[in-house]
Amino acid sequence: MKAIAVINGALHDVNLPEPQPQGRDLVVRVEAISVNPVDYKQRKAAAHDGEPRLLGWDVAGTVSAVGPQATLFKVGDAVYYAGSVVRPGANSELHAVDERIVGRKPASLGMEQAAALPLTSITAWEALFERLGVSRSGADAGKSVLIIGGAGGVGSIAIQLAKKLARLTVVATASRPASSEWCSALGADHVIDHHGDMPAQLAALGLAEVDYILCLNDIDLHFAAMATAIAPQGKICAIVRNERPLPMDLVFGKSVTVVFEMMFTRSMFGTADMIEQHTLLNEVAALVDAGVLTTTVGDSGGRIDAASLAHAHAALEAGRTIGKIVLSGF
Repeated sequence: MKAIAVINGALHDVNLPEPQPQGRDLVVRVEAISVNPVDYKQRKAAAHDGEPRLLGWDVAGTVSAVGPQATLFKVGDAVYYAGSVVRPGANSELHAVDERIVGRKPASLGMEQAAALPLTSITAWEALFERLGVSRSGADAGKSVLIIGGAGGVGSIAIQLAKKLARLTVVATASRPASSEWCSALGADHVIDHHGDMPAQLAALGLAEVDYILCLNDIDLHFAAMATAIAPQGKICAIVRNERPLPMDLVFGKSVTVVFEMMFTRSMFGTADMIEQHTLLNEVAALVDAGVLTTTVGDSGGRIDAASLAHAHAALEAGRTIGKIVLSGF
């Protein structure tokens, strides 16, 4: 099968054996993918590894084979998912994945539009509703959330979930007119600039403090501002690993909860509740088909090959993308 592998830090078009389904695996014919920061971070991590490694953790495609213990899907089903970081990625024509982290593709979307959703939807959903404990049925309506990095892939979904399901007052951050407009179009009540004084900008909006903060950028860079902006007994969730020890004394007096979200945790450790990601993705698909949520495609990056993926990696590393970059077809 055709595939794109990273070898010594560079992307190459290669041919590899087709995967065979084991246990609860599905083998999916990959029709579209999207690219995330984890792709270029994993590429860099493999810079000195001579063994080919497949990246890619956002897929939409069609089930072509099922393992002996698989019960959730059948051959021919259209699916979408993010996969597992401890297994080969999906930058290949065929991909093996545990069915417990796979969802039914939204019927109203094409493959490219669907491929933009899995990783970011899982991350935003788990961060808001599981890590921060926000009610997705609206019981926390009227409370406020600051989403730092609102125009990225996760932010684009988090804005929608926080506004349309949780009914929070949503303040997103963006640093350019185009990204600010994107956040507003997705439902943000207010947009501020994370390169400026965020507490002062919040105060100018009449928000002396916020109940929740979802940090989708460098937590080290923004922690002091978050410590000022968060309400007493508020909650902060970050999705990016901190590079230095955090000055937790800044939030001690407020009894603030600081939590982290990594959407690969369930699949990495084979947790007992791994199937929650299957359930979650099916709920997201139903919300998309009902018109509550919208896909977050920002750019169509062409066909799935080494050159297109390298271009997508570079765009993400530059840090100026809006929404998701998607590719389709081999």
